[in-house]
Amino acid sequence: MAIDKITSAAITDGTITSSDLASGTIENQSAFKNIIINGDMSIAQRGTSTSGVTTTDGYYACDRFYTQTDTGTWTISQSTDVPTGQGFAKSLKLDCTSAGTSNADEVGIRHKIEGQFLQYLKYGTSSAESLTLSFWIKTNKTGTYVCAFKNVSSVQERVVSFEYTVSSANTWEKKTITLPGDTSQALENTNTEELVVYWYFSAAFGSGVTNTWQNYSSSYLSNGSLPGLGGSTDDEVYITGVQLEAGTSASDFEFLPFDVNLRRCQRYYQIFDNTSGPSAIYAGRSYGTSDIMWCVPLSCPLRASPSVSLTGTLRAFHGSGFNDTTGSMGVNHFVANQTLMTLNSTGFSGITDNRIYNVAHINNTILELDSEL
Repeated sequence: MAIDKITSAAITDGTITSSDLASGTIENQSAFKNIIINGDMSIAQRGTSTSGVTTTDGYYACDRFYTQTDTGTWTISQSTDVPTGQGFAKSLKLDCTSAGTSNADEVGIRHKIEGQFLQYLKYGTSSAESLTLSFWIKTNKTGTYVCAFKNVSSVQERVVSFEYTVSSANTWEKKTITLPGDTSQALENTNTEELVVYWYFSAAFGSGVTNTWQNYSSSYLSNGSLPGLGGSTDDEVYITGVQLEAGTSASDFEFLPFDVNLRRCQRYYQIFDNTSGPSAIYAGRSYGTSDIMWCVPLSCPLRASPSVSLTGTLRAFHGSGFNDTTGSMGVNHFVANQTLMTLNSTGFSGITDNRIYNVAHINNTILELDSEL
């Protein structure tokens, strides 16, 4: 069982013993007890609301929470509707704006976690630790829903799933689920997706939950009889206060300073947005007469080499002249754990080979670096 902190009371009442200290039961597991990033939904780098979302699954509104809306049309937003008196200011909201068919396809949320952050759980050994998931949820439909956990190991995928009940419509309720450690399969020590947490609100599949770890089958992800959000424009769901921690009980939610939470999210996604102000100026150098490679300082190291998206115009300055492009972009050079990378931009016209240029994205331009799982 994880011990969050050592107190005099814990020492006095015997919670912490000399044998614990000698055997390594108490260890430096992580700087944060909550494995979930942005569980209070306070960070929304991509914007606070996206409407008209249908079958394009992805990251919308609140960072690190991947949404599936494969039936109906949805608005996904960062909401200020939160449980009273719990300290939360934001929640993630899925609101059905055009009805589909209940349980005809998937509607849900995922949170993906790197394997290298989970090694202290000792999965694949007899000492594998239990985990406890807690969260607050509010929806218009009562009934039995499913949370599932998938180990996406390249050796053997594993899954465990549980039911929970929403008892009162349109009312915030706290749910807690404890899952056993998996003694059969390790979580691989990588910076890629290894453990996935699923919340399903609608699904066309499922034969029942497992409550224990099993070799993966998609039928274990749902119970086959969800309440089925997406069949009515009244359907909506809110979630916040998501915490996943070692141990068999849920502790108080771990609130982090905004800047710390933001940096944790920026490991996976960074945006440079000059729609409300002037652009930063970056140093670059031309090679050939149409391409420029230029340096981008990162807010923090990215998880991996990102995909690059530019919406708008890139401008290269030299002296009093300039050249614009809306051409393609890509990564020129990326080094892990560094806060500087270089991009390559094409499509400039009339630039001089092997010349230093200042580069800026102008006219309401957005540059996105995506290193999500």
